[in-house]
Amino acid sequence: MLMNTEVAMSTLHRIASLRLHRIASIARQVPTGLLLYSLAVMAINPLTLGPAAHGQNTQTPQPAQTIPDSGGPGGDNGVIAVPKKKEAPEDVPPPAPAPAAPKVKNPEGLGNVSLRLDVPEVTVDVGVLLEKTHQFVPGLKPDNFRVYEDGVEQKLIGFKRVEAPITALLLCEFAANSYYFIYDMKNAAWAFAQQLRPQDYVAMMTFDMNTQIITDFTQDKRQILAGIESLRMPGFRETNVFDALNEGLDRLQRVEGRKYIILISSGRDTFSKLTFDKILKTVRASQDITIFTVSTGGMVRVMTEDRGGMRGAEREMDYLQADNEMKAFSGATGGMSFFPRFEGEMPDIFQNINETIRSKYELVYRPSNAKQDGTYRKLRVELVDAEGQPLRFQDEKKKPLKYDIITRDGYKAKQEVE
Repeated sequence: MLMNTEVAMSTLHRIASLRLHRIASIARQVPTGLLLYSLAVMAINPLTLGPAAHGQNTQTPQPAQTIPDSGGPGGDNGVIAVPKKKEAPEDVPPPAPAPAAPKVKNPEGLGNVSLRLDVPEVTVDVGVLLEKTHQFVPGLKPDNFRVYEDGVEQKLIGFKRVEAPITALLLCEFAANSYYFIYDMKNAAWAFAQQLRPQDYVAMMTFDMNTQIITDFTQDKRQILAGIESLRMPGFRETNVFDALNEGLDRLQRVEGRKYIILISSGRDTFSKLTFDKILKTVRASQDITIFTVSTGGMVRVMTEDRGGMRGAEREMDYLQADNEMKAFSGATGGMSFFPRFEGEMPDIFQNINETIRSKYELVYRPSNAKQDGTYRKLRVELVDAEGQPLRFQDEKKKPLKYDIITRDGYKAKQEVE
């Protein structure tokens, strides 16, 4: 009986040694957390190595544990909780598939094509002055303006009142003809310079047969006054107005922004290379340039009007033609023409010019005729009231006031570059 007990204990220790050896082998392949758990169970009941430790012969069959070849724990034997899949309601249709992206194909033989649209815009400066007092009319709204291009009404896309410093070229006739013409020119130039403001840029150029730059662009009106005082000895008798105006336009085209030419002259052209038609075409094609003209020699013309004879009639026709040419230059660019006869008129004339230059309405539209063919387009501006009728003004006594709309008569469309 003792032998059986010793044999049993010896067998039991042998089995325990084998199991411990197997546990150690598995421990090298299992995670640390599972190993600690197994050791904790053995620490609670170290003799619980199987049913044989209690002398029990019955064994509960356990499912086989298969260790993966790569090591690690075997398959799970417990219950796995799987969340129940939520079933969609039967009355809800499945979502529609996303539409396929449209496929655009170019025609055969045509590669990728890029389209560039250049939509032109036209800016029109408009001055509204009372005919009697030459005062600027403020307070007008976009609905008060109607702009027509070649007789077709245009839709305004921009509107504002402009009041800004000026950039001007003082173009003066200084030729060896009558002293009265020179005297009027110097008085007119002086009256203009006196009304300049510190922010204005002004240059001065004189002409007879040729042109001379007296003062380049400056903000110091003292330089302009000094330039006027320096005009003492005229040169040639010729008065080439057309050539001088053409040179002035060419110089101002290089200056950005809105520019003005103050042409002080008798208007008579005697020896220019350009004809009137050519210079008028150049004037109309100019961009952002407005011309104001002031005639000289008015007193001499009044004094010699009654002199008869062929020579007197011919001279009078020359002056009338000169007046019309001066009006054409100013009218084509939205300026004004003045024909003073007395020295005392000069300050009021240049006050009107300053007010007209500094206070304007700026209208912007996209022409309905978008062709860039270089053609000349006629412009016309009207003022209307809320009901579309011609706008009327009244003074304090409810008497009607006439007004002038100062704007250029047209513009030259851009030429498309091939």
